[in-house]
Amino acid sequence: MSRRIVLVTGGAGFIGSNIVARLCEDPALDVVVCDWLGQAAEGKWRNIAKHPIADFVAPEQLFDWLAVRGDEVELVIHMGAISSTTEADADLIVQSNFVLSRDLWRWCARNQTRLIYASSAATYGDGTQGFDGKDDIDTLMGLRPLNAYGWSKALFDVFAVREAARGHAPPQWVGLKFFNVYGPNEDHKGGMKSVVCQIWPKIQAGEGVRLFKSHHPDYEDGGQLRDFVYVRDVADVIAWLAKSPHVNGVYNLGSGKARSFKDLAEATFAAIAREPEITYFDMPEVLQGKYQYFTEADMSRLRAAGYNAPMTSLEDGVADYVAGFLNTDDPYR
Repeated sequence: MSRRIVLVTGGAGFIGSNIVARLCEDPALDVVVCDWLGQAAEGKWRNIAKHPIADFVAPEQLFDWLAVRGDEVELVIHMGAISSTTEADADLIVQSNFVLSRDLWRWCARNQTRLIYASSAATYGDGTQGFDGKDDIDTLMGLRPLNAYGWSKALFDVFAVREAARGHAPPQWVGLKFFNVYGPNEDHKGGMKSVVCQIWPKIQAGEGVRLFKSHHPDYEDGGQLRDFVYVRDVADVIAWLAKSPHVNGVYNLGSGKARSFKDLAEATFAAIAREPEITYFDMPEVLQGKYQYFTEADMSRLRAAGYNAPMTSLEDGVADYVAGFLNTDDPYR
């Protein structure tokens, strides 16, 4: 039997649903979504409503579904996770982000099914050790994340590299350290939405916006730097990986260029031809000691693996997000 099913866990979420949208462009693929949708009023179901998914699986039924249909699955794209960097329940984080990922890895290894999974730039902690994207065990073990979310992702990266070194790996396995992703289908994320999505209602209403003050002497207010990557670029990389079964390892996935939050806000104002109106307020104390002031993905390893498409600039990505989604009656991809 030809294996043409791609299973996307977290497939109704922000990044997952954009991957689903991209994969559904291929009519030869059957794309199956594993996720929870929550309350209908929250609109998460709308993230996948435009796409011809072949099946839908609740996470608690995942391994039962795989027992029946697993021989048809050629690729698992594992985006399901607790993605909040402020989640306080460490037991919930480790069960969702490590234990489930471990069990899915082992299933893929036993069944010779390819696996692409979500890691995070949060594994890098405060960034003092750089963002070079190396995936040798010593480098990964040396990272010191600032929160339980980042630790859970780092823990699974280490697990994956160790299992691969022991010969206990899926036929393809790729971990992607996502940097600051923004774009359509993130409205359900509440306080974890991108800054573009959070400030857009104020800008649309003709009001000013507020950004965090800096509490670091090397960065001006609004000058904190992040690698902002448009979600369409993320989906394009994963679509390329789906056609590149020879690529294995843990890789950075960002734009490759750090930009300031002020730049991001100004780009959002510019998307509707408004002059910027930005003020600054104190960062909550709970964040001040756990805040990354600089992230920038070194993309050289992914480029060396063969991915050569350009990444979308901040200005172009924000303009597309605003004009194509946020400033429309239907903001879903």
